[in-house]
Amino acid sequence: MRSFEEYKNLIEEYILDYIPAVDEKSKVLKDSMEYSLLAGGKRLRPVLLLAACDYAGGRIEEAMPFACGLEFIHTYSLIHDDLPAMDDDDLRRGKPSNHKAFGEGIAILAGDALLNSAFEIMSKNMMMYFDKPEEVIKRVKAMHCIGKAAGVQGMIGGQTADLENEGKDSSESMLEYIHLNKTSALITSAIVAGLFMGGAPSEMVDRFRVYGENLGLAFQISDDILDVKGTTEELGKEVGSDESKDKFTYVTKYGLKKAEEKLKYHTDKAIRIINEHYKDASFFTSLAEELAKRAK
Repeated sequence: MRSFEEYKNLIEEYILDYIPAVDEKSKVLKDSMEYSLLAGGKRLRPVLLLAACDYAGGRIEEAMPFACGLEFIHTYSLIHDDLPAMDDDDLRRGKPSNHKAFGEGIAILAGDALLNSAFEIMSKNMMMYFDKPEEVIKRVKAMHCIGKAAGVQGMIGGQTADLENEGKDSSESMLEYIHLNKTSALITSAIVAGLFMGGAPSEMVDRFRVYGENLGLAFQISDDILDVKGTTEELGKEVGSDESKDKFTYVTKYGLKKAEEKLKYHTDKAIRIINEHYKDASFFTSLAEELAKRAK
């Protein structure tokens, strides 16, 4: 397997190639899409998809349209998250948010364009394999997994509950629901879609799904902690924004110390499910450890 940086560099090399042709009359739309796609970031989700495909024995070049499509979806969600009607953030990854650079209307349309383009990318790739039913099945499963995780049974459902619970001291189960869907679902789908593309057996998919869910929760908890004790440079946006907006987070619910304990619990659980069954999956265990270190 390759390193995280090697997978990331591949994503950076190809990601703009998948933007559909945009008429010159709508050039500002392409500029806005590219602005957010190239704003930086970890590329965690597409890297996980490529790494999972690679680990399952697949060819990562065949998974690239799905990895880039997934990053299009993630980027659209960030553009919309930053809008005044949502989280109202002026900064994203240390740069002005898309709506600050291009205006709210173009930002909304750029997000819409990235979401729709993601499924155009994936379905176009699928059409290349109509003479190979087993390859079409892999791609249908990968695209369905990503679509479900991005929709009402995943990210959008979680974001809705997140908005509805601002300013409330809701239940522990509600907090877990929000972040299993808002954050963890798309991370988990990256791994599962990659495994589908690699032709992984069902038991591997089931175990890595548990890994992904716990990795996603740990990732969210570390973000909640960083919002309290991190820096603007680390977060790419203003520190303390969760508190100022009365967001329902692991820190506001449990306090900093217990949130740190929950971060460790979910990190350890993610690592354990891999270590118990796979001896050659250090990429995934090391990644869980590195992501947890962000909040130290």
